[in-house]
Amino acid sequence: MAEYKGVMVFCEATEGKLAAIATELLGCGRKLADDLGQELSAVLVGSGISGLAQEAIAFGADKAYVVDDTLLQDYQTDSYVSVMEKVVKQVIPQILLLGQTSIGRDLAPRLAFRLNTAASMGCLELAIDPESKLLLQTKPVYGGNAQAVFICESYPQIATVRAKAMAPLERDESRQGEVITVDAGLDPSAIRTKVLEKVPEEVAGIRLEDAEVVVSGGRGIGSAEGFEQLEELARMLKGAVGATRPPCDNDWVPAGAQVGLTGKIIAPELYIAVALSGSSQHMSGCSGSKTIVAINKDPEANIFREARFGVVGDWKKALPAFAEKVKELLAG
Repeated sequence: MAEYKGVMVFCEATEGKLAAIATELLGCGRKLADDLGQELSAVLVGSGISGLAQEAIAFGADKAYVVDDTLLQDYQTDSYVSVMEKVVKQVIPQILLLGQTSIGRDLAPRLAFRLNTAASMGCLELAIDPESKLLLQTKPVYGGNAQAVFICESYPQIATVRAKAMAPLERDESRQGEVITVDAGLDPSAIRTKVLEKVPEEVAGIRLEDAEVVVSGGRGIGSAEGFEQLEELARMLKGAVGATRPPCDNDWVPAGAQVGLTGKIIAPELYIAVALSGSSQHMSGCSGSKTIVAINKDPEANIFREARFGVVGDWKKALPAFAEKVKELLAG
């Protein structure tokens, strides 16, 4: 029986660069590999991505496996699952990490099925158990109301990790590593779908997923005009505006601003929650935030159980005062 060894990271690329989630996973993978005393490898799949191999090494990988093929220009389930199955069976890693992205959410469970193992989705923390050497996978459960630690006794141990849950290492151009080219070996007839068109999401300013500061509003904001005040504060803080589901359903803000179980999952440094109750569905999308500040007139609102700082009061009075203080501090 082959020996499973090492940590492998599936590295996504966007616009010719390593995606932020890829560098975060490499930082996490490096620590896990060091704790196991094993190697960290990166896998790059796509078209025209060979030049990113050294970048993955600079961010912590010991080896970079590159599968560069024109048939991999766009993410398609059939082709990517086939390629990743081939690479994993060649390398035989003990642990495989992917991002909790649209690609990772699709790829991880399908790949786990092909490899006769399991996948833990949306993890917030990963660690190596010092006794068993198994991967401890911490993820939210019960709609974000609690966290549980899972282990998988079958190999490879597969986990997807939420964006910004992990920190990347400092880029080190002096790092040396091995680059290995893998032939995709794809049969075009086996790819059952094709991408007809890509429509980029129109975002003014910073993307919600990339923002270090998010100012988010709930049903209590009451109108699209109310969200304009949130947008003003977000601009001052160089952040983005988020929302719960009701404001999106009422067209007060674009649907892409929704944070929650059925929206976007984010983990900014600062999350300012304004006039939102803090339902479990919403908190599932922002529970990874480093600091949550809440403004709500209901002292019993669930958001205060989640927040580090809270203001009980009418947001129409509290928010302008807060914004004025921010403006004063920025000017000083």
